[in-house]
Amino acid sequence: MITIVVADDHEVVRTGYAALLDTQADFTVAGTATDGAEAVRLCREHRPDVVLMDVRMPGTDGIEATRQLASADETGPRVLILTTFDLDEYVYDALRAGASGFLLKDVTAERLFDAVRVIAAGEALLAPTVTRRLIGEFARQRPQPRPPELTMLTPRETDVLRLVAEGLSNTEIAQRLVVTEETVKTHVSRMLGKLGLRDRTQAVVAAYESGLVVPRSERR
Repeated sequence: MITIVVADDHEVVRTGYAALLDTQADFTVAGTATDGAEAVRLCREHRPDVVLMDVRMPGTDGIEATRQLASADETGPRVLILTTFDLDEYVYDALRAGASGFLLKDVTAERLFDAVRVIAAGEALLAPTVTRRLIGEFARQRPQPRPPELTMLTPRETDVLRLVAEGLSNTEIAQRLVVTEETVKTHVSRMLGKLGLRDRTQAVVAAYESGLVVPRSERR
């Protein structure tokens, strides 16, 4: 059973998502929140697997709530951001704060259900075209110094980070590097551990912000 908290300041949206999610036999909605502070409180009370988090809310917004939940501990809930616009600086900041992915609010029901299951399984929701376009755009605008932790990666772990940032799955990385998928999983796990990152989404952000990976539009 996947336990979910829904956070959105619009009642119709909030109750609509909750009712929709409750139609699935493997989902249970533990509670709904009108802002980020209430979402954090509900998560500490119910310890859900996934939070559907509106990024723009009055008071404590989705970015700050995500930051609090992601920094709590590794067993905290995975955050799935809900947004109206894909190229949104708020969404980018939420991904940097620890969200595992985002969906547009006009998403189909089946896509929503699939996304919740992916997030609950501990995977990052990386839509290769939309998510990498968002990260690439804002990382270009706000470049960061290359983190010293990158020097801790082996050459193969660095290769894996680049391929993760390009949107490749473990299977695709294994084919590219001519290794087993289990080997790729090991490299990904070690890479995330050395960089102190929660999942693949934060790895993509780090790779673009540090300049390790350059958006395609800037390549010569």
